Amino acid sequence: MGLFPSIAVYFVIWWLCLFLTLPFGVKSQHETDEVAPGTEAGAPVKPRLLVKALATTVLATIIFSGFYIYFNVYHLTLEDLVR
Repeated sequence: MGLFPSIAVYFVIWWLCLFLTLPFGVKSQHETDEVAPGTEAGAPVKPRLLVKALATTVLATIIFSGFYIYFNVYHLTLEDLVR
């Protein structure tokens, strides 16, 4: 697998991991009784996006490493998963 396909696969894995980590630790304004005027009550109080982006990067790197080792180091295919 070349450089650009590897970057594309990592990008897809990163976005999937981001959607997995976004809901963790989020409290809405309604839950904390701190609804700011003009905002939705379900809006998050402190989303901690930088922490979630770092966690996403670590998780995506681990998953991509397994993907890379399976396909490029051991030269296995998707058909080998079935066996």
